[in-house]
Amino acid sequence: MKPADSSVPLQPLLAERWSPRALDPEVELTDKQFTALFEAARWAPSWGNTQPARYIAGRRGDSTFDKLHGTLSRGNHGWAGNASALVLGVAKLSNDDGETLPYGEYGLGLATENLVLQAVGEGLVAHQMAGFDRDAAREAFGIPADYEPMVVIAVGAPGDAEQLPERLREKESAPRSRIPLTEFVFSDSWQEPTF
Repeated sequence: MKPADSSVPLQPLLAERWSPRALDPEVELTDKQFTALFEAARWAPSWGNTQPARYIAGRRGDSTFDKLHGTLSRGNHGWAGNASALVLGVAKLSNDDGETLPYGEYGLGLATENLVLQAVGEGLVAHQMAGFDRDAAREAFGIPADYEPMVVIAVGAPGDAEQLPERLREKESAPRSRIPLTEFVFSDSWQEPTF
C-alpha cells in the first residue's frame, strides 16, 4: 500500500486509496462486496437528486466482464484482465422530458468515487480508466444515445507488481504525488494561495 503523504492526517479510506495495476487474478468478489460497490454509488449526492450515474458490471469469467475487457485500450487490456470485476460508468445526459440534465458527468464522478472508496473499505483496490472505446462499449451493451459511457473501473485485490511489464512496474512502485496546496486552493483572488 502507498498511503497519501498529506500535510494533515486524512481519513484512512482517503489516505489509502490509490490506483494500482497489479491485481490478484485469483481473488473473487463475494456477492456482498459486489453489491456494496453499487449501494455506495447509489447513495452518492447528485444535483437535485437526479441520480445520473448508471453502471454495467461484470465479474471475471462472465460475458459482461469479457465484453468490457474487449473495449479496453491496448495499454489497459493486459493488466485489467486480472481484475475481479470490471465496471463501466455511464452518465445520463437528459431527463425523461428530453431536456439536458445538468451535472450528469459530475454526478457520475461522485457516485464512482463512492464506489471506489467502498472498494477500499472492503480491502480492495480500484483503478479508473479513460482508455477504452466508448463507441464499442455503446454498441456492445446497447447504451441509448442520451447516456454517455465515461469510465471503466477495474476492481480487485492487490497483486504482485513483479508480474507487470517493466514500464508498468515502474509506475506501480513510483511514489504517489499531487500538486501542493499552494497551487490548489486560493483566497481573495486567483493564484493567491490559501495555504
